[in-house]
Amino acid sequence: MDFADVSLAGLRVVREIAERRTFSAAAVALGYTQSAVSRQVAAVERAAGAPIFERRREGVRPTAAGQVVLRHAAAVLAEIDAADRELRGLPDATGTVRLGLYPTAGAMLLPRALAALRRAHPGVTVVSRTGGTPVLIRALRAGTLDLAVIGSAPPFRAPDTETPALTLETLVERNLCVAMPSAHPLAANDSVDLADLRGQQWIAGRTAGDEPQLGVWPGLDERPEITHTAHDWLTKLHLVAAGFGFTTVPPDLAAAVPPGVRVLTVRGGPEERRRAVLAHLPQRLPESTLRVIEALRTAAAAPATIPI
Repeated sequence: MDFADVSLAGLRVVREIAERRTFSAAAVALGYTQSAVSRQVAAVERAAGAPIFERRREGVRPTAAGQVVLRHAAAVLAEIDAADRELRGLPDATGTVRLGLYPTAGAMLLPRALAALRRAHPGVTVVSRTGGTPVLIRALRAGTLDLAVIGSAPPFRAPDTETPALTLETLVERNLCVAMPSAHPLAANDSVDLADLRGQQWIAGRTAGDEPQLGVWPGLDERPEITHTAHDWLTKLHLVAAGFGFTTVPPDLAAAVPPGVRVLTVRGGPEERRRAVLAHLPQRLPESTLRVIEALRTAAAAPATIPI
């Protein structure tokens, strides 16, 4: 079997598996039986002349051959979608763009970008979803996302080492802030000294051994006292408002804190810079995707609501 004979269905199945990491999850997403998914993969592997997925305990991972298949599948399926739009007589700046964002960008950057896009290009539709960086990068590689906005912290490395390297653009870079109860004595100031953060109670997003916790100020020189853990920002910020501790706040979220929370910059230590980074595959982008990028740049350029 020549690879030119691979079906579009097979390429779509491979793409879905690469993102979701299991055959069963891909089958559910596509509405196929698991045996049908397995048959499609087997057909693609016969055409490729090599396995395209490596089975691991944490899920499947594309092999070197699989990476080649995925790279070209993304381009082929994008061209098919473009042909479909053209045949239906849709103008260039019309279409659906699949956008992934890390959660805080979803909370603040996305609404502003969608508002700008609706004003300038109402024919462009955005389908968005939030997730962590590894999930979003896998989706980009698999071709189930067109664009992703990921968070990045020093030393600002590339999000993965796969080839080809992703095209990356920093949308905004600002300082991390700290959120505290408005009734706390330190909240009367415009900023807080790093030394004053020692001995405070913290609300963190996760625990991972001795690693610094998401939600704890990264520059602390002590083992932090974590009183609560929560995986979403709304819970963490309402715990702060109720007086149960401090948490860190990405700049994108500072304007959305509930009453009872004060957001301050931190002085007296190294700056904790954070970036919102736009990522996509290095390929020619359709007009609709370029318009979404413009809207994201416009949203990111909006002034922050606190001094940074």
